[in-house]
Amino acid sequence: MNRTGLFIALSLALVIGVVFGLYPELDLKLAALFYDPASRTFPWKQNELAQIARDGAMWLAWAIALPSIVALIVKLVRPDRPLLISGRAAIFLVLTLTLSAGVLTNLTFKSYWGRPRPVLVAEFGGDLSFVPWWDPRGRCGRNCSFFSGESATAFWTLAPAALAPPAWRPLAYAAATLFGLVISALRMAFGGHFFTDVTIAGLVTFLVIWLVHGLIYRWARTRWSDGAVDAVMTRLAWPLYRARKRRRGQEVGASPVA
Repeated sequence: MNRTGLFIALSLALVIGVVFGLYPELDLKLAALFYDPASRTFPWKQNELAQIARDGAMWLAWAIALPSIVALIVKLVRPDRPLLISGRAAIFLVLTLTLSAGVLTNLTFKSYWGRPRPVLVAEFGGDLSFVPWWDPRGRCGRNCSFFSGESATAFWTLAPAALAPPAWRPLAYAAATLFGLVISALRMAFGGHFFTDVTIAGLVTFLVIWLVHGLIYRWARTRWSDGAVDAVMTRLAWPLYRARKRRRGQEVGASPVA
């Protein structure tokens, strides 16, 4: 998560945005590679093994995040106990996953950016008009094409890769990037997303991870500590914990964290 990675990501975003903005038909040509005109369908969509791989990839990503989610929930229920894992790591993983695959994807772009999916456009047997990536005025009503939530989730694995031991970090980054590329290719093969949907999802996810990692780990003015995270969560959860104990006839006093 250094400036070189940021420069590469921003450069790719600029090139892809400009090229596919000027020549939006490239999205159609790339999607056509996976389309069979004879059957008027995307054959990979019917491939059972490909579907299993797609579903398994999403389960894998959420399985990686699960220990952090559980640790934060346990801390909220029992603030008198220390966090089960590193507080910074838990917040970093949950926050980046929530922002990239949840808020920015499903609650923002996919809900208000009306770009139809490849399977819905006239060029591939649908009844809607194709629109370039930059145009939010498509006729898709909900759960639209721009940008891909599953690609964002797959590329989110760059976040745990950033926490790998330094010696293993390059390999972890390579594995996470390959994972994101494979899942993105599957989404295109299924006719679920255009090239710009999956690439922009990956780039946006990287930028979210880069910024949050900087705030929590790298930048001196905003750097957190595990002890500070534990203390803040203790203070936040203590009033409700104290109320529960009082209902049971127990008094635990004020929060032990000043």
